[in-house]
Amino acid sequence: MPRWKELPAELDPRVRQLVMRLRRLKDRSGLSMRQLAVKTGYSEKSWERYLNGRSLPPGEAVEAMARTCGDDTTRLLALHEVATEAWSTRRADSPAQEKQEAHGTPETLELGPRPQDGPLRTTLVAGAVALVLIASASALAVVRLQDGDGSATASHRASPTITASASVSASVITYTCRMERIGGRWYSGNSRTQDVILAAGQAGPEVAEAQCLLRRAGIPPGEIDGIFGPLTQRAVERIQRRDELVVDGIIGPHTWGALRRDAGATAR
Repeated sequence: MPRWKELPAELDPRVRQLVMRLRRLKDRSGLSMRQLAVKTGYSEKSWERYLNGRSLPPGEAVEAMARTCGDDTTRLLALHEVATEAWSTRRADSPAQEKQEAHGTPETLELGPRPQDGPLRTTLVAGAVALVLIASASALAVVRLQDGDGSATASHRASPTITASASVSASVITYTCRMERIGGRWYSGNSRTQDVILAAGQAGPEVAEAQCLLRRAGIPPGEIDGIFGPLTQRAVERIQRRDELVVDGIIGPHTWGALRRDAGATAR
């Protein structure tokens, strides 16, 4: 088994998740880098870049590795889609760096803003995040008000309510857990998604929904703050182990199913 290099500290957590998953697949397969190149059709140097976080593998390479190593192709491609979005954001924020990498210059990243514009940049970023979260919550509220299928009436006859709040400040939205059981599934009032992919580093009402459901299942995720941090990831891994799912700390359709079921229900 190779001794992997430490991944770049500035690597986005969603990209890091993909790279770590690919590394585990290679280790489990027992293939050398040369054998992996032959079986997937991508060169050794390409895989060295992909597996050391210096370049994002294309979807075809990820799919080829899933087939070669016997992994769930759909699940791995979903993780790749999340990583691609994060990588695209990084490219947009660092055009000069990407130009350097394309010409083979040393791969260095400027960490953080320049001293003269640091406070202003930090304020603008925090404000933008707050606006996105508020807009998401507002859209969800509109959808709930327009829902005329009678599910709102059923929610008032549901089990006791669990209430939890994130730390409140002028720029941080507060989430609550209003547990209701509809059609044999649990909902906390933040999102009704069944299949959105969530990974470490993400934020929003879908994350808050997962946190509420984890708390209802007796697995504390930390604060209900809508931020997918280390405590939430560890809680996700615990429920995945409990229900005999793939333990990767990523919430996909199978993990949503486990979260929305009654505790103790059959895993599949």
